[in-house]
Amino acid sequence: MSLKGKRIFITGGSRGIGLAIALRAAQDGAQIAIAAKTADPHPKLPGTIFTAAEEIKAAGGEALAIQCDIRDETQIESAIEKTVETFGGLDILINNASAINLTPTLATPAKRFDLMFDVNVRGTFLTSQAAIPHLKESAKAGRNPHILTLSPPLSMKAKWFKNHVAYTMAKYGMSMCVLGMSEEFKRDGIAVNALWPRTAIDTAALQMIPGIEVAACRKPEILADAAHVILNRPSNECTGNFFVDDEILASVGVTDLDKYAVVPGTTDFLLDFFLD
Repeated sequence: MSLKGKRIFITGGSRGIGLAIALRAAQDGAQIAIAAKTADPHPKLPGTIFTAAEEIKAAGGEALAIQCDIRDETQIESAIEKTVETFGGLDILINNASAINLTPTLATPAKRFDLMFDVNVRGTFLTSQAAIPHLKESAKAGRNPHILTLSPPLSMKAKWFKNHVAYTMAKYGMSMCVLGMSEEFKRDGIAVNALWPRTAIDTAALQMIPGIEVAACRKPEILADAAHVILNRPSNECTGNFFVDDEILASVGVTDLDKYAVVPGTTDFLLDFFLD
């Protein structure tokens, strides 16, 4: 399996899971556009689009750093066009950018609600919308086009909503894009799938949430390796799935996951949301 020569656009890829997916693809020699807001160092969060691009190049890939706020449709369209002009097309879209605010209804300000819906739902929808015409061309050229969104399996169980209604709706909005677009573009040969972690993942964003024990988390590389498996599957056969990282790795014989633990030997992990 290889992503060599694949032209990839990743939202929010300057750090964390998005960057891990980019670096795994870079090892194969992929061409990767990192579209994120952080062009200047953030006081609390590591990494910028430029440091991410340097890491991608060091790992063996080609990199394009694009400052892009996916709340702005003009910036999205411009970023996609710049990627297509630079790489000669587009084969893979990773909808990774996401905003999180784990507050109950009465403690969720309108600006936080709007941020989650603008980034998670609107951003995913509009970035996919801008990418799809180019992914159709990729399909015609037999280049195995994929959209992979970092969002959970859909479930109408009240327990997933009760503690943070707004956040759950926003993440499920991303998943509804997967559900609908996978069927809408199946005949075009574009795969549209979701990927979600079994356990909490050690990222800078997670560390900003009070009470999270990093030692009970796994590294972003588990999602990077799972994404690598999915993106190599035939796009006309593998679509409409809500994959979980450990299950997709088990499907290719990877069952020893200790290397992904923040603390090797850990067996008691903090489970992520939305999975029974």
